Amino acid sequence: VLFLAYFALQVIYARRKYKIPPPKTTGHPEFERIFRAQANCSEYFPIFISLLWVAGIFFHQGVTAACGLLYLYTRLKYFQGYTMAAQGRLGPLYASAWLLWLLLGLALAGLLAHFLQP
Repeated sequence: VLFLAYFALQVIYARRKYKIPPPKTTGHPEFERIFRAQANCSEYFPIFISLLWVAGIFFHQGVTAACGLLYLYTRLKYFQGYTMAAQGRLGPLYASAWLLWLLLGLALAGLLAHFLQP
């Protein structure tokens, strides 16, 4: 939640800096990148939280927590890279996607183990 608040505050600061009143979402290219980075991170947050929750309950809390921290770090790097240049988001984007797939695998493995145990 702190990451989402940080990203939202960056949009507010960019709106003030480039004088772009709500509800406009276009204007200065730097504002548009910050706005898009915040929106992208917010869109993936429910998926991340759901996978984190299921993997933590059914697989292993420690492994899941480590994956979750790595995911948050990659999303921060994604946000920072995107605000500098659109190409700056690609490396962290791929890393965060890989971590989501890993969390999905952990969640599925945990669910299968839980429900298929005799």
